Amino acid sequence: MTSFSIGIDTPEVIRQKVETAAHYPVLKLKLGSPKDKENLAALRDVAPKKPVRVDANEAWRTKEEALKKLQWLAKDGHIQFVEQPMPADADPKAMVWLKERSPLPLFGDESYHHADAAPRCADCFHGVNIKLVKSGGISGAYEALQAARRLGLKTMIGCMIESSVLISAAAHLAELADYLDLDGNLLITNDPYSGVTTSMGTLSFRIAEEPGGLRVTKRAEG
Repeated sequence: MTSFSIGIDTPEVIRQKVETAAHYPVLKLKLGSPKDKENLAALRDVAPKKPVRVDANEAWRTKEEALKKLQWLAKDGHIQFVEQPMPADADPKAMVWLKERSPLPLFGDESYHHADAAPRCADCFHGVNIKLVKSGGISGAYEALQAARRLGLKTMIGCMIESSVLISAAAHLAELADYLDLDGNLLITNDPYSGVTTSMGTLSFRIAEEPGGLRVTKRAEG
């Protein structure tokens, strides 16, 4: 089950995006703008109780600011976790401090690309987000997922804006993840490939034409 991303925008556009994404059971809201509170309120106008994952995109510069934002988000009651509340180059001691006090689980994103960062992330976060495009493809992501799981971290497989090639590749690792955020191919209109499909948020290879490998085929032109 993948979440569907709602990017930073005006509250009016946020409402429209959430309405369009009504058939996705879980949403991901990007924060980090002066209108964060208005944007969350706009989402809740349309989807009052839908589970939401928050991506702060390194926006909160100090541990005190981050804690204040996390306490605000926790009052919503339906926020699953928050990604990358502080910059990846923030003092690790600040992140440890924040983890100890956070009312919500924290996931490292920009802080976690490769398996060798797992010990540091285990101190600073409750989970990590692994993206194939940043981890060296399937092999690197597999190693990063296994390293995180060995240390008791929750795992999520994420993505950038991508075609079905990388989204399908990532879907093959789904059993190693507690959460999926594999919607990059749903956010483009010119995907030249077909592979894994998404229906009501559920990823599936059931109708994939290619029976082996990544199970991806090139779309017919025109």
